Amino acid sequence: MRIAVIGGGPGGLYFAYLWKRRHPEDVVELFEQNPQGATWGFGVVFSDQALEFLRADDPETVDAIAPHMESWRNITLNLRGESVEIDGVGFSAIGRLELLKLLQARVHDVGVKARYETTIETIDRFAGFDLIVAADGLNSIVRRGFAREFGASTSYSTNKFAWYGTTRTFATLSQTFVAAQRGTFNAHHYRYSPDMSTFLVECDAATWNAYGFERKSIAESQAVCEEIFADTLGGHRLISNNSVWRNFPWLWNERWSHRNMVLIGDALHTAHFSIGSGTRLAIEDAIALAKALEAEADMAAALARYEHERKPIVKKLVTAARTSADWYEHFPEHMQLDLMDFAYSYITRSGRIDDARLRAMSPQFMARFEASRRSA
Repeated sequence: MRIAVIGGGPGGLYFAYLWKRRHPEDVVELFEQNPQGATWGFGVVFSDQALEFLRADDPETVDAIAPHMESWRNITLNLRGESVEIDGVGFSAIGRLELLKLLQARVHDVGVKARYETTIETIDRFAGFDLIVAADGLNSIVRRGFAREFGASTSYSTNKFAWYGTTRTFATLSQTFVAAQRGTFNAHHYRYSPDMSTFLVECDAATWNAYGFERKSIAESQAVCEEIFADTLGGHRLISNNSVWRNFPWLWNERWSHRNMVLIGDALHTAHFSIGSGTRLAIEDAIALAKALEAEADMAAALARYEHERKPIVKKLVTAARTSADWYEHFPEHMQLDLMDFAYSYITRSGRIDDARLRAMSPQFMARFEASRRSA
């Protein structure tokens, strides 16, 4: 079989590697528009559950990635100068570029033909391929070319966010909520290497308008954010990598394949950054697609199987992500709560965690929360 993979992000790289490793006789070619060492963003996060899912299917890749990851067991929330830790919530993070380099090396080792700095103008160039895997993200040329056939739809959250990095490192995945002079801000920050952290700044539309960010340059916006979060940054600067203000895009496709073309990752669906599942979903899509192709001799049946088996799982995660994002759409209101009620509201925001699970997962936090309720 001859397979074209469009897009050299984690999902595309992982599918190309996985299929070629399992089927060395097949021809797998990967096409990426950016240079091999280029990326956007800073760190990416995996929950413990996500890593265990990958380890069950591919322990060698986890063993290659794990030494480059930063890990922690708690989440820290900062509000009005007070802090609370929610214990037992395990995460690991790695620099996006570091992750891509590791996956690129694995792709190379198994013999995938990777073509970087290759812009795809039309999918006609793939006429000789048996399968086209579209892993080319939000602006997927495959999805855009067949939007009606895929049943594609896009909407946007109202909050604005800008994705920075910083040399200030943090002990845990942290959230800092600040009531500033003209509005409210939140920062999602966590270390992804011994000397670097992601620092994603978020605000509601009213705050964004009040500060006139629409008229500010990237450097001017960065300066405002550094001032707002001066205490959190502790003298460190923010680092920009095309850190423009964005609205989070909600992308969904009702149909996951068309003819011999199939979507994975952000070309197929998006999940809000507040649940840290974008990279995980892309890699899990790649695994599910490979398994479906191996289970069915007929291509159409394999692509139908991929959608049938994977879609309910993704829908569940996307629903949780939308519920989580809705909490953030109203975070200025939640900030009026006292610290412990605020933290409880935060950790239960997606609807996936109830009191019983919290007591088992985060006994120290729940003891403190329940004590605060008794003394109220």
